[in-house]
Amino acid sequence: MTTPFPFTAVVGQDDLRLALLLNAVSPAVGGVLVRGEKGTAKSTAVRALSALLPEVAVVPGCRFSCDPASPDPACPDGPHESGGGAARPARMVELPVGASEDRLVGALDIERALSEGVKAFEPGLLADAHRGILYVDEVNLLHDHLVDLLLDAAAMGASYVEREGVSVRHAARFLLVGTMNPEEGELRPQLLDRFGLTVEVAASREPDQRVEVVRRRLAYDDDPAAFAARWADEETAVRARIVAARELLPKVRLGDGALRQIAATCAAFEVDGMRADIVMARTATALAAWAGRTDVLAEDVRQAALLALPHRRRRNPFDAPGLDEDKLDETLEEFGGDDDPDTDPDGPDGPDGGGGQPPAEGPESPEGGGDVEASAEAGEAGQPAGAGSGERSPVGAGEPFRTKVLSVPGIGEGAAGRRSRARTEHGRTTGARRPSGALTKLHLAATVQAAAPHQRARGRSGPGLVVRRDDLRQATREGRESNLVLFVVDASGSMAARQRMSAVKGAVVSLLLDAYQRRDKVGLVTFRGSAADVALPPTSSVDAAAARLESLPTGGRTPLAAGLLKAHDVLRVERLRDPARRALVVVVTDGRATEGGAARSASGRGGGRATGGTEPVALASRAARLFAAEGVASVVVDCESGPVRLGLAGRLAGELGGSAVTLDELRADSIAGLVKDVQRRAA
Repeated sequence: MTTPFPFTAVVGQDDLRLALLLNAVSPAVGGVLVRGEKGTAKSTAVRALSALLPEVAVVPGCRFSCDPASPDPACPDGPHESGGGAARPARMVELPVGASEDRLVGALDIERALSEGVKAFEPGLLADAHRGILYVDEVNLLHDHLVDLLLDAAAMGASYVEREGVSVRHAARFLLVGTMNPEEGELRPQLLDRFGLTVEVAASREPDQRVEVVRRRLAYDDDPAAFAARWADEETAVRARIVAARELLPKVRLGDGALRQIAATCAAFEVDGMRADIVMARTATALAAWAGRTDVLAEDVRQAALLALPHRRRRNPFDAPGLDEDKLDETLEEFGGDDDPDTDPDGPDGPDGGGGQPPAEGPESPEGGGDVEASAEAGEAGQPAGAGSGERSPVGAGEPFRTKVLSVPGIGEGAAGRRSRARTEHGRTTGARRPSGALTKLHLAATVQAAAPHQRARGRSGPGLVVRRDDLRQATREGRESNLVLFVVDASGSMAARQRMSAVKGAVVSLLLDAYQRRDKVGLVTFRGSAADVALPPTSSVDAAAARLESLPTGGRTPLAAGLLKAHDVLRVERLRDPARRALVVVVTDGRATEGGAARSASGRGGGRATGGTEPVALASRAARLFAAEGVASVVVDCESGPVRLGLAGRLAGELGGSAVTLDELRADSIAGLVKDVQRRAA
């Protein structure tokens, strides 16, 4: 067995260690979500925690870890008699991101259930994690159907497996711990709220601390057992402190004053629901017990707020978690009575002094210059992309709005999501087939129909149905898949007018919000000057796309062909990485093409750069026809404005084989017929 890295040997990360220890003291706190960049000891600290947890008393032979003092009367392995029991170490069960539903909740032997009426049940990870830790690395990448099962189990404290009238229920109360890198996508709000606490972790910028991290890691890799032995005394001391805090916890008094501070803080920060108040109360109580006190102080309430509220204040996916500490101190002072709200939380509350979580600082929208004039683009003809006096400072995005669904025509087989039709493991039943592997979704009628003609030959004599493996039929289902939504955004001088570009960015942000809700991957290609750039390679992090869009400068000529060819290259590479995921290309432009640039060389016409005229338009048309020839679904968001319109975006949509929609028509109440139009053109 691999020797885990000692918990007490983790360098820094005080908030992370404190949050984990508070959950060890009081599992009712509700778990921890650890957010941070890669390589910051997130997984190391979580895996090390299990070695510090006290042993658990279980009923011998019970696969569901029933407590001998109060066994579950509905346990599938029961009934159990009270008393007795055996102690075993607390478990930490890891849920892989790609796990199947059967692996999570367990599986029924459908063949035996139909032929023998026996509930033959193989427990899953939820049963293994009962009264322990369920750890999900990269929890933000977990499939939606697994998230739904986790939410149900966390809410009810039990797992239900029901198939074709056969049901099994068992207790499933666990400490949920998840780690994630926000750059790879955000977490669904429903699951986010299920984590009691959240912490943000980052690598230290102090050279001495970084040196110590490397030194300890190298020592552990050279000889894990010897390294763990060096920290055995510290591990024993922390383990004893956890046990003492657990024993003290029932004696901790949460006074009315502390309760008022908790309620006032949650109200001041406008968190939704009452779960935040309850989590803060439990966290403050655990902090007091961890410090060896029987009274909850203002410093406990303050630290509890810093751990329990940041992830509950987000109003949309692009809001960075964080808390205004000045406002927090003002609220605690106003409702704190004699307590000192400015008490430094760095003290006995954490393993190395604890420490509050700093507020996240979101990027500010830079102030831009004035509106560009109609002749701005022509004045920048000689400037490369990203250079020249014609470049305009970024402007902020306009107010986002709800958009209509843009979907890919046909039926795909990509990752589960909420955008386009697809054959999935979940959804409405559309037919039946022979299972290619383990049976997961039984089609009962088709199974009975396959077995019925053979009953006499199989010697059926009783009321039961003689079912064999060859008779079983898997249900085929149709649901929704996620797609790759690739944005191709015109950032040239013709788009650079402040009011116009703000509206364009607002529209793209609205589509990004829609992509977040539908679990899509997104990518961002921009073009301006004489070239196109991949501002964001395809990713699940739509907030990263929003951040890149916010800082996007504008100006220069319009290399439309270069932008389309760059997008085509991105799709080609992405098809090799994920061939099942279908793409939807959203081109945001006024349709003008005044620059050939990189597209001229790519077309095989030799070097040099076009200076306008018909050649850039012809190159753009040729690039657009590549998408049409490959059947890539596309939508052109027409950004042309003013009383005189050339209709260039509509022509581009025709070359792409897609449809065009204006900014006004993009709103949910204005484009009811857009999807039908996309599908009709693709048919």
